[in-house]
Amino acid sequence: MQSAMDSTVIPLQERSKTSRREAKPPWLKVRFPAGERYQRIKGLLRQQELHTVCEEAHCPNIGECFNSGTATFMILGDVCTRSCGFCAVTSGRPEQRLDLLEPYRLARAVRTLGLDYVVITSVNRDDQPDGGAAIFASCIRTIRRDHSSCRVEVLIPDFMGNWDALATVVRARPFVLNHNVETPPRLYGRVRPKARYERSLELLRRAKELDPSLLTKSGMMVGLGETREEIFQVLADLRAAGVDLVTIGQYLRPSEKHLPVERYYPPEEFAPFVERGRELGFQNVEAGPLVRSSYHAHKQAGVATAVRGGV
Repeated sequence: MQSAMDSTVIPLQERSKTSRREAKPPWLKVRFPAGERYQRIKGLLRQQELHTVCEEAHCPNIGECFNSGTATFMILGDVCTRSCGFCAVTSGRPEQRLDLLEPYRLARAVRTLGLDYVVITSVNRDDQPDGGAAIFASCIRTIRRDHSSCRVEVLIPDFMGNWDALATVVRARPFVLNHNVETPPRLYGRVRPKARYERSLELLRRAKELDPSLLTKSGMMVGLGETREEIFQVLADLRAAGVDLVTIGQYLRPSEKHLPVERYYPPEEFAPFVERGRELGFQNVEAGPLVRSSYHAHKQAGVATAVRGGV
């Protein structure tokens, strides 16, 4: 199989046939999630009628994160109005209205767990005029009011380019604002058909303009047919948009209905991405096969804060 470290791209049909037969390499094997704290968090999530992207997206790090007392909460329901080729979250037309009490249940769960750092993400809600931005803002404010020492990171959708919606979230003062570009622009047609690469970059640029002190973050997956040069270009584009933090991880196919893995990157091949990110001036680059948007998010934000001379 052609290496994704080269600039030549194999035709999709040929790679797909190969990747379907390819077993996951040993460096992607993780322990089955278990443990007392893991079960406690799962129980609390069901009790408070909350969702996590950890569960919905079949994250391989769920056991490690839950047992360390961290979770990435997913708000605005569990049905996404988009159908991205890589995502395990259910897509369709959401039947439920936005739950105005969700921020309070979320804040109660954060307080009960005693979390010092929490990540909040959501499905896309293109059916809503503001894409759910008001609920994001309410979650941030409610958590801060009830648990003032907790830092809140948000992983937001693109709000279909509604910059007033973006401003609503920024005004709530999250500690980190994350929006993932996911993949190079050449692959958007089949990976993120309803998204636009330039729109995502514009969101990140505007967030920084709205609040220059805000830490901004983005991430991407590898293994979908991109080249090394494209990865480097995405990093350069993100840095030009003022992004401070970046994550790069291996795409894992959730099911046969999703895009096939074109290539599994061994751990050592992530090192050049970290090196290039540092050269470009990112405050922190987290890259590796099991890295996800919120993996070690509190540590990544802590590094950035230290670089800035903060507390």
